[in-house]
Amino acid sequence: MVQPQASDCPASRVQASFARQSIMALLGADLDVVEPGRVDIVLPYRADLCQQNGFLHAGISTTIADSAGGYAAYTLFEPGEDVLTSEFKMNFLAPAKGDRYVASGRVVKPGKRLSICQVEVHAYEGEQATLCVIGLLTAVRVTPR
Repeated sequence: MVQPQASDCPASRVQASFARQSIMALLGADLDVVEPGRVDIVLPYRADLCQQNGFLHAGISTTIADSAGGYAAYTLFEPGEDVLTSEFKMNFLAPAKGDRYVASGRVVKPGKRLSICQVEVHAYEGEQATLCVIGLLTAVRVTPR
């Protein structure tokens, strides 16, 4: 788990924002890695998050991928700024079957207003990882009113 350091520290701001995302709490997802331009979110397996064949539902995969990409961009923002997603494109490469899922977001091109992020979701069975989802996400820097 990420340990906040100071209120203006990017990791601390990500942790605080993540804690306000009730969807992440509902899913049981946790922050794992928070570094400048990179965030990983871990989701343990839960049968109630799966589709009819026992694989993690695509909507859940994209939800954690969206948050990982958005927060990766957010790590590069200034205090007082926030993040929204303006678009994402996901490709599903393999069924998401595992005991845990890791969504990784990495900033590919930061910008003054828009940041482009690559996102991936891996399914883990023990230490064996399968890349299930890969995509691009556009994060928008916003200043709340």
